[in-house]
Amino acid sequence: MKRNIFQKQDDSEIDETTENNVVSEKNVDSEAENTTKSTPSGLTDIINLVNINQVYAEHNPPNIVFKDFNFDIKDIKERGQFITIMGKSGCGKSTLLRYISGLQVPTSGEVYIYGKKRTEKDRIPMVFQQYTSFEWKTVLQNVALPLILKGIDKAEANHKAMEMIKIVGLAGHENKWAKYPILSGGQLQRVAIARNLVVNPQILLMDEPFGALDTVTRKQIQVFLRSIFENAKIDPTIVFVTHSESEAVFLSTDIIILDSGPASIRHHLKIELPEQRNDSVRYSTEFTDYVNKLGALMEDLKNERK
Repeated sequence: MKRNIFQKQDDSEIDETTENNVVSEKNVDSEAENTTKSTPSGLTDIINLVNINQVYAEHNPPNIVFKDFNFDIKDIKERGQFITIMGKSGCGKSTLLRYISGLQVPTSGEVYIYGKKRTEKDRIPMVFQQYTSFEWKTVLQNVALPLILKGIDKAEANHKAMEMIKIVGLAGHENKWAKYPILSGGQLQRVAIARNLVVNPQILLMDEPFGALDTVTRKQIQVFLRSIFENAKIDPTIVFVTHSESEAVFLSTDIIILDSGPASIRHHLKIELPEQRNDSVRYSTEFTDYVNKLGALMEDLKNERK
């Protein structure tokens, strides 16, 4: 079993799927009365979106993004999952992450986290493309903030934050203001990642977090993120959105491609590259084959809609 930096919170191989079911132990705080949803084997799923509908009635005709949409991320014993969602702009990729995080509620349908209906008490962190650091705070203050908001003593919060700052490679920058150009774009995204990881989530959502970075920095931070995933203390679930085929292949254990109008799961591509990934993986035949296959699937999807 691999080692990990995530800590537990308090108390297949398929290609073209024909149904909206994806890839399946732990629990987040929720209301005691919530109904648990389990798989037939008795394992609790990580995430379930059940009969989701999203209709924007102000459009004429109404814009139906999701219609009776179901999406499951199942628990795979002793293994983390890095699931990337892809598809054309407007197909609902970011909206799915917003449902899971609680930033958006569907028109109808239910969201389950570890088998219990999602409530406002559930806190699932999300990293965005835009830099979300508080510019008037230092790196240390930014990373410690979620712990302080949870009521943790300031000295302990700073100690834990400093440990995370070292993990993300920002030691020596902790007393700098968290803004550009004092910090580079890549460093600011590391601040955002550290701030979200310091609360020890088992689920991390990332919505095109590296889209604004230059190519070299983007590749470096991909390696960094993959190492975070590979070296965690429990088996984390990362749900990631990107438009980059090579990024998706490098990072992922699974890639889900959404169709649109309304959304459906069109393809599920399992990525079976070495678990320990570094830049050398990008030059392998297997990596190139996956990127080419993913590119062809995306191109077919685009052409069908013309």
